[in-house]
Amino acid sequence: MVLIEYKNVNIYHKDGDTVLRGVNFHVEEGEFIYLIGRVGSGKSSLLKTIYQELDIDEADEATVLGQDMVTIRRKQVPGLRRQMGIIFQDLQLLSDRSVYSNLYFVLKATGWNDKERINERIDEVLTQVGLNDKKDRMPHELSGGEQQRISIARALLNSPQLIVADEPTANLDHETADNIIQLLREISLRGTAVILTTHNRSLLNKYPGIVYRCNNQKLEEVTNDYNQIQFSEEELKD
Repeated sequence: MVLIEYKNVNIYHKDGDTVLRGVNFHVEEGEFIYLIGRVGSGKSSLLKTIYQELDIDEADEATVLGQDMVTIRRKQVPGLRRQMGIIFQDLQLLSDRSVYSNLYFVLKATGWNDKERINERIDEVLTQVGLNDKKDRMPHELSGGEQQRISIARALLNSPQLIVADEPTANLDHETADNIIQLLREISLRGTAVILTTHNRSLLNKYPGIVYRCNNQKLEEVTNDYNQIQFSEEELKD
């Protein structure tokens, strides 16, 4: 099942500056996709078009989960986002409430009303990320890796077809980063497509997926030869 189909898409910053030109990007159910490239090359901007943080005005085709991203109306965006999980680089956990309350807030905001079913779903996602014993903790009481797992649990709440993750291993040690990517890989094997940006070359080799590189305002698939490319130190670091 095709989840994203971009053909000849041009992506611009909100100020009108060009980010990427002629983007061709295809995502199917259960695929595990890396976006690599230097800071400012367009990785995050590409992700933002998927969940409509950035508009797409120029494209031969631009569809996400069945929605035309050129003609989508603002009132349709919340419904689109409910079909995907978004993992932000800065996590965006609510610091004044517990893990349980963070997840409860999301479910209530997306239309869940049955308290028993809400509790069941929170238990399910926390068990899936291995943190069911942390539901009463405050975010500041958790390690960086645990906070990232909670953000993944939050992304899973509405059983999304697609997870979009912007640098999910940033600021984590190697072992914790490895555990996070392993968890996301397991999620993709259950049928949820995962798209993530990263600078960590060792993770690409350990958990193979489809690899796209943003470079010189272009997006190119480099799955079969990224190990042969001479990347700048800024692009990929171990």
